[in-house]
This record gives sequence, C-alpha cells and structure tokens, in this order.
Amino acid sequence: MHLSDLPPGQRDDWTIDQQWDQYTPEQHAVWKTLFERQSKLLEGRACDEFLTGMRALPIAPDQIPDFRQLSEVLMQHTGWQVVAVPGLVPDEVFFEHLANRRFPAGQFIRSADQLDYLQEPDVFHDVFGHVPLLMNPIIADYIQAYGVGGLRAKEKGVLDLLARVYWYTVEFGLVQQKDGLRLYGAGIVSSYTESIFALDDASPNRVRFDLPRVMQTDYRIDDFQETYFVIRDLDELLQLAHTDFAPLYAQVQQKPVLQPGTILPDDVLVTRGTGSYHHFKKEK
Repeated sequence: MHLSDLPPGQRDDWTIDQQWDQYTPEQHAVWKTLFERQSKLLEGRACDEFLTGMRALPIAPDQIPDFRQLSEVLMQHTGWQVVAVPGLVPDEVFFEHLANRRFPAGQFIRSADQLDYLQEPDVFHDVFGHVPLLMNPIIADYIQAYGVGGLRAKEKGVLDLLARVYWYTVEFGLVQQKDGLRLYGAGIVSSYTESIFALDDASPNRVRFDLPRVMQTDYRIDDFQETYFVIRDLDELLQLAHTDFAPLYAQVQQKPVLQPGTILPDDVLVTRGTGSYHHFKKEK
C-alpha cells in the first residue's frame, strides 16, 4: 500500500493520532466498567510483575489512558512507547513496530454491549492487557525479540509456528509463582470470564511449557483455550529471546499440527483437564 492509498489520518506505518480528547463520556464509562471489575478480579490471579507494572503506570479507572503519558513512563523504564493504530495491522507492520520497541495499540474501545468478548483487540485489551508487563525488562526484551523474529519468520514462510509461541505466551500464558499459578497473558488478564476459566475451571489442560511442543500446537481464536502452557518464571521467556529458532522450525515442520486439546505422553502436566467445557459446546 502506498502512502497516497491510506485512509485520512493514517500514516504509512499504520499509526494514527490517538485523538484522546475525542473520546466520549460513554466511552470513558466503558473503560471504567472494564477497569474496575477486572482490577478487583486480578488481585491474587495476575502475576506479581503485571500488578507492579500496573501500579507504576498512569492508568486509572476514570478515563481511557493517554498514550503520550504511558509512553513517557515506559520510555524511562524500558525504552518502549505506545502508538495508536486503527485496529489490526499487517504482520510486517506489527513486527516492525515491536522490533523497534513500539507497541501498536487499538485506539477504539468496545461498546457497552460487548464487555465480555471482542474478537478484534481494542484499547482495553491492548493497554490494560499488554502495557503493564512492558514495564518489566524481561518482557520488554522478549516482545522486541519477537518482533525481530517475526520479520525473519515471515521471510522463511513459518510465521504460523512463531505465532503459536506468541499466542501461548504473550496472549494466553500462565506462570508458576511460589503462591500458585498466575496469569500473565494479555488475552486472559483483559478478559473477565477467561481470567476465571484459565485458573479455576477443571476443563482446560495446563501443561508445562516446551517450545517445540507449543510451536506444533494450534489454538482457538473463538473461545476459551483448551490448553494453557505454564512457564516456571518470566526469566524463561528471556531464554526464548536468545534461542535460535531456525533448527526448531525445520524440526516442527516435519510433525503434524496438534489440535488445541491434545495431550502427548511426554507432556509434563500441571493439570489434566476434563475437556468438559468444549465437549459440551460441541454437543449442543
């Protein structure tokens, strides 16, 4: 796409002005509803690093955050900034932003009748879910490395394999803390219903993270996950950032794609799920 073909206000890197002063009272009210109920739920559920990052940022219940203020604090701590985009962006654009420590965040917010599910990430998912962990140096480096790796994976034609790693870590990852399993994936911490399902429900599998295994495993975009992968601590993600994925791509490409609920004989299980939730939905 050429610059002349872009919609008004959109730059060639797909960024736009957030236009914070154009949010309506009703939109700020949706943010407040989402923020307050999720914040109450995440105490004792989200990982310590997420809660620490949230407290250090200019994020409050009363209004949608201003990306300029978020970026100012992020830059001081980890060198990241938040840039506004109109919604989903092309893969190469997304990776280029991440590789340069720019997090592209949807500038729109869901409507009041879409509080519990929205397929396209909005400002609540992107800011509430992702930005607090960008205050953590480990996650900050991991996400940048993913951006660099994503550009390479797209060139090699193996982007689907790397996308599974992002999905099962950054979006839907669980981490083992001394006081139990905790949430760190943005797709979970920004979802009221999945924050409960991922930790409390007997249905999903919770499996010890293994990189080739994760690269082989498909995922669900339309419902709760059938399997969550558990890392020992956030340092494990930093190890991934320094891993040469090339031989792993070749290895995994020789294997069949695993369905989301599959359990392998050599999986290290934290919890074997009953599968009841998704089984019941199939029978309806």
